[in-house]
Amino acid sequence: MDRFLTFLPHTLHPDVLLGRHIPGLGLVLVTLLVFLVGLLTRNYFGKKLVHLWDLMVGRIPIVRNIYQAVKQLTEAIFSDGARHFKQVVMVEFPRPGLYSLGFVAGPAGGELASKATEKVINVFIPCTPNPTTGYYVLVPEKELIFLEMSVEDGFKTIISSGLVAPNNTSPNTK
Repeated sequence: MDRFLTFLPHTLHPDVLLGRHIPGLGLVLVTLLVFLVGLLTRNYFGKKLVHLWDLMVGRIPIVRNIYQAVKQLTEAIFSDGARHFKQVVMVEFPRPGLYSLGFVAGPAGGELASKATEKVINVFIPCTPNPTTGYYVLVPEKELIFLEMSVEDGFKTIISSGLVAPNNTSPNTK
């Protein structure tokens, strides 16, 4: 890595500036250069690239609506803000006796809460294997089975169609 320093002009070479050779300085400078290029790319060029992509997709009539909806949903799911899913639940859906995994989005409010006869919870039940589509249901709180699995593990289970399940140590478990 010290040979990397030979690309610098003689007046800017660390051996000339410091007056002596420091072994390993090339490694430090290369690491610093890679870090700075990555930081610059991620913060400036990365944002510009995403912005250009959004502009291009925004010009395609049918794709534009689908792309914007999927983008909003994924931002809501994976953002660190207060709008993301709070907990994984099991709910009898689409009929009694069949259970689906769902994600609690919070208690229903406004007119939804006032018109219900009991406390209802906003639940999103994603489809397999594409969790950006699914069903939004209002479920009475007493009918929810709250799970201890993380939201991330819930998404892994849904995307894998149940093949990757948390705490599943044996492939032959029922």
